[in-house]
Amino acid sequence: MEVNGKHFQTVWMENGIVKMINQPLLPHQFEIVSYSTCADTANAITTMVVRGAGAIGATAGFAMAQAVREATLSADFRSKLLKMREIIIQTRPTAQNLFYAVNRVFRAVEELPPEKAILVADQVAQEIAKEDALDGENIGKIGAELISDGMRIMTHCNAGWLGFVDWGSALSPIYAASRQGKKLFVWVDETRPRLQGARLTSWELINEKIPHAIIADNAAGYFMQKGEVDMMIVGADRVALNGDVANKIGTFEKALLANYFRIPFYVAIPPSTIDKDCPDGAAIPIEERSNDEVLYGYGISDDGITGRIRLAPAQAAARNPAFDITPAALISGFITPTGIVTPDQIKDVI
Repeated sequence: MEVNGKHFQTVWMENGIVKMINQPLLPHQFEIVSYSTCADTANAITTMVVRGAGAIGATAGFAMAQAVREATLSADFRSKLLKMREIIIQTRPTAQNLFYAVNRVFRAVEELPPEKAILVADQVAQEIAKEDALDGENIGKIGAELISDGMRIMTHCNAGWLGFVDWGSALSPIYAASRQGKKLFVWVDETRPRLQGARLTSWELINEKIPHAIIADNAAGYFMQKGEVDMMIVGADRVALNGDVANKIGTFEKALLANYFRIPFYVAIPPSTIDKDCPDGAAIPIEERSNDEVLYGYGISDDGITGRIRLAPAQAAARNPAFDITPAALISGFITPTGIVTPDQIKDVI
């Protein structure tokens, strides 16, 4: 990740302290925050200080390493660890990378004596983060082969640097292609209600000096109809064994539009996003978040004051599903760290 010419990762851990970019402050303020306890790190996932499949997974792995440290102070190490593991798991129910990381750290230490568990937990959590960054880089190299000079690519939500430890998934091929010298243009869906496209993807593309335009979510069909979209690439929060995909709400609509206009629709993922125990999209739990995310807007005023404003009538209610399911039939292919596969080949990636 390049921020004003300096390299950053989205999240990392030093001596048991988890550090991350405070994403709700972007794009107006860049800040690094630190968390010394498992509970605080878990809360950062819940409140979306960190978000995105890979970044959530790495953060959850670090939170489990912190949980191991704290559990060693308890008279019953395993019982304490199980309770803290449950706290982390409850933070974001749809994100498969979270469960992957939590369970990987837990399995590595559950039979170990407490004094050895701390070292092993730290090692495994760091491995998960390094693998996530490497997967993102390889997704970029492979996905860049799909991108020709002059292409106009549409994205939805944010699956770039900020959604992973580094590089990202959906944006990684765009970054790799741009660094190869290909001239690109990116259509950035705003991604209501939290505006991860407008706030985060645009900020990333500015740092990479890639031309783009933010569009309202309901403008995608207009630009596709005009023939101004050559490809669409999105990320995913969970992939079922049949190739169905859970991703940010609105992805299903974009896939339908792309299918109608015969625009290639790719999903970029690391293997850790695939749920080997999930047969299809119907089995994926969909998180519903606070109605306030829909009823209020957040930002900075012309006077430089940051805050929120009410968008809807005071008496209005809302529904706020955070994800939807895109059927495998609408997906052209998956860009993975080892190659591009069709939905019916997704089992081979695990």
